[in-house]
Amino acid sequence: MRSRFLLPSALLLLGSLTLTTACANGSGTPDPSPEPVQAGPSSTLPRSVDPSKIKGLEIVNDSSEQSSCPFAISYPDVPGAKAMTATMKKDVDWILASFRSSRCVSGSPSAGELNVSHHFLVASGDVLGVRLTTVDTSGAGNGQSTSTYWYDGEAGAYRQALELIADGSRNAFTAALKKQLRGREGVDPTNLDDAFAHTTHRAGLLDDLSFTADGGLRVQLDSGTVGAIAAGTYVVSLDKATVAPWLSPFGRRAQKQTEHPSSDLDLGAPSTPSAAVPTHTASADDDTDCKKVKCIALTFDDGPAAPETANLLDHLARDKARVTFFTVGQNVAAHPELVRAEARAGHEVGNHSWNHHDLTKLTPEQVAYQLDRTSAAIKAATGKTPTLFRPPYGAVNAKVKAATTLSPVLWDVDTEDWKYRDSSKVAQTVIAKARRNSVVLMHDIHPTSVAAVPEILRTLTAEGFHFVTVSHLRATL
Repeated sequence: MRSRFLLPSALLLLGSLTLTTACANGSGTPDPSPEPVQAGPSSTLPRSVDPSKIKGLEIVNDSSEQSSCPFAISYPDVPGAKAMTATMKKDVDWILASFRSSRCVSGSPSAGELNVSHHFLVASGDVLGVRLTTVDTSGAGNGQSTSTYWYDGEAGAYRQALELIADGSRNAFTAALKKQLRGREGVDPTNLDDAFAHTTHRAGLLDDLSFTADGGLRVQLDSGTVGAIAAGTYVVSLDKATVAPWLSPFGRRAQKQTEHPSSDLDLGAPSTPSAAVPTHTASADDDTDCKKVKCIALTFDDGPAAPETANLLDHLARDKARVTFFTVGQNVAAHPELVRAEARAGHEVGNHSWNHHDLTKLTPEQVAYQLDRTSAAIKAATGKTPTLFRPPYGAVNAKVKAATTLSPVLWDVDTEDWKYRDSSKVAQTVIAKARRNSVVLMHDIHPTSVAAVPEILRTLTAEGFHFVTVSHLRATL
């Protein structure tokens, strides 16, 4: 992931991609999905990876609810791939710091948001591949960029995308790419030649390479790299027979593991312990009458997270408190066992979109995609379709409401726990602002927020409060 990813003028494209070369339609709206839509048979598409099968997986999450600085980031931390995780962290930290320094002005509404989401390309044998997609909509145009990260378990080394190609074959490889790109709408021949002229720049330019299910190679080039910015993202797909002579030994293993994935991923980690999943079970339906007693609804956004959500469930069980979790779809996919544990313990599971985009900046179709995909993941984990959603950043309008049958939920007590990573401060904020029938915003991705919960439960219980889900609070008022 390079500094060019933050060019504010880069436009996101959403058009269909052909099997060889494609550019999107320049609609200028963020892509809500981890993968662009590509035409053609399923064998030419990236193979789906179930992240819940990756032992010991943790998802690194962070987000802001500040109107002048809205951001959400996520990337995976896989046991054994520390060098790869460190590289992703360095890149994402740089992007976030740049966004904050150039775009975040205290007290002023932001013109856009920053979103970094992840998608697994392959997690099989001794090969791990991940794509990070960055959308920065704060500049003059909407900006999307992508980068793939690779880990070679056999060598115990992080690999750049271009390392899928053997050193001696890179000239032939880039010549084939140029041939496919030349003549495409929006591609400037001079820019194209200049982009590939310096071999030292190729790794930065060709930083999104991945294999398709049939062993072909897919190359994605960010907007503005080989053509006019308005022309958008270009994708070149080369079939298996064409790329076979060019692949490095690692590239051949990555291709094989993508085509024929094994059931396990082993990157040489000394151990891959999975976080314990609580087994608390609700004894009965909640019969609290909020017309007769003081009720409060604690809500937790952005999870599930390991081990934070599991720790939170233990705290809640000790005080027999029920809460509502507004879960992010890509985290549900990674940790469905924690979502099942939430529901089994009598808590409510709501929808917080697939990867925390500002829904008001998406098309109705994109809003529906974000919410429907997350609802499907929640139902797969719990057996029950959610009825509530919390719009990321609390951003909701008539367009968003019309795109879903889910009921929106905001809040009246903001702990700002995303800003203040201080358990005592978070607890005291809730205690001081708690009122009858309040809806409290917290995040179970932060250990400090989870650590604040015992004091909140203890103190407010002593003050006569009962902890209920949002739907229960609404139903009994």
